[in-house]
Amino acid sequence: MGAEDDYPPGDFPHEEKPRSKWTSKASSLMPAVVANNMPQTIPTKHDDTQDYLLGTRGCLAIMGFLWVFLRTFAPAAVAHSANDTGPPAQIGLRKSLSVLFWNDTLIYNSIIFLSARMICLPFLLDPSKTTLASSVLRRGLRLWIPTAACLIVIWIAFSLNLGNQYLQDFADQTLNASMTSDLLVLDTHLKNFNAIFDLFWISHEFSYQAGNWAFPTQTLWIVSAIFQQSYTVYAAMVIIPYTRKSWRIIGAAFFIITAWWVYSWAWFSISGLLLADFVVDMDFRAKCQRHKLWAFGAAAALMAAGFLMQFLWVTAFPDLYTAEINYHTGLYNYGGVYTWRDFDTGEPQLRADDYLVIIGFHLLLETSSLARKIFSNPFFLFLGKRSFSYYLLQSIIVYTMGVKIVTNTIGDSLDGYTRASGISFIACLLVTLAAGEVFYQTIDRFSKWFAHKVFAWIRE
Repeated sequence: MGAEDDYPPGDFPHEEKPRSKWTSKASSLMPAVVANNMPQTIPTKHDDTQDYLLGTRGCLAIMGFLWVFLRTFAPAAVAHSANDTGPPAQIGLRKSLSVLFWNDTLIYNSIIFLSARMICLPFLLDPSKTTLASSVLRRGLRLWIPTAACLIVIWIAFSLNLGNQYLQDFADQTLNASMTSDLLVLDTHLKNFNAIFDLFWISHEFSYQAGNWAFPTQTLWIVSAIFQQSYTVYAAMVIIPYTRKSWRIIGAAFFIITAWWVYSWAWFSISGLLLADFVVDMDFRAKCQRHKLWAFGAAAALMAAGFLMQFLWVTAFPDLYTAEINYHTGLYNYGGVYTWRDFDTGEPQLRADDYLVIIGFHLLLETSSLARKIFSNPFFLFLGKRSFSYYLLQSIIVYTMGVKIVTNTIGDSLDGYTRASGISFIACLLVTLAAGEVFYQTIDRFSKWFAHKVFAWIRE
């Protein structure tokens, strides 16, 4: 999950690229002062102590799959779903484990925060103009190619073949008010092309775009959000090598508070950038370990406060779940505060409870070597590298093969629904792992290779 220049620096090629003969000839014709200042491609520095961030992405990939599957086949077990009544076992999960392990707002807020935390690392570790230009120019291609491939698959699967009527029938039969049964059908080539184009063009209201409406679970807006926020991070990180640490802290704090007030994703993005600056440039980890008691206490307090609010909104005060929106201004679209319009509670929400959990969790990671070791294990790293591929494919697999397995098994009655859902879970998990691996080794790796080639060509 998440995007794909987010990989730690070590996931990029390390070898130095020699100049071509054309570049060498051009340099010989230039004045010496110009030729000597031409940027060279340098080996990307790799800080393997940051690998736990990739492992964290792998953990989010697991949480994302659980959310997609349970929202489709056991919606009452999912926090914030429209099915607030159901079997006692599902309600028990809704009020306990769902908040921790398949919480939709926590997942997508974590993805956006983690994206910002990771994409700035190459530049912070090597603040050169070549590193900066490489990150900025390759970002769009690294996201666009896999996402375009995903939307083409969706167009072929749903618009040209399956349609969406079988999803509506399944939702009606199982009384599922949470799953996305009204997928937008992109019935022409032009609509599909426009949906792909708009995904990387719009600047606000990401969830209302056609590509997102056509995507099963309608969560493709996350790609638009992290793409737009990438350039917020790039613009802010450029000043880091040239400003005092104290000024950066004060400026970032003011930026974060303002972004919270205007309800901007920069609230999470700049927080991720600030934490990366702390870790890379301000010896934050060593300071946390020197003051472990205070650091662990702060991490525990933040996570406890965030999770306590989430549990209360799910169990005791569900009517207060969207109340936070009343404290923000709708600056980008409407002016005033959000109470001035009929806020759609289905829209993605930037939540303070999620923010507290995320900050507390990352503070814990920087303080505890054991926590970093856990999230740096090979299994999580394997999943983390492929998380974007899983994210793009898992909803398609669940909404096609998964739904078809359950529908064909239970027929016209709901007898054996639990057993059919269990079979569907195993099948969807295995197919997602296999298809994600193929997608990663082909489309995702090609996008990285192609982006490097384009950047090298532009530099020459």
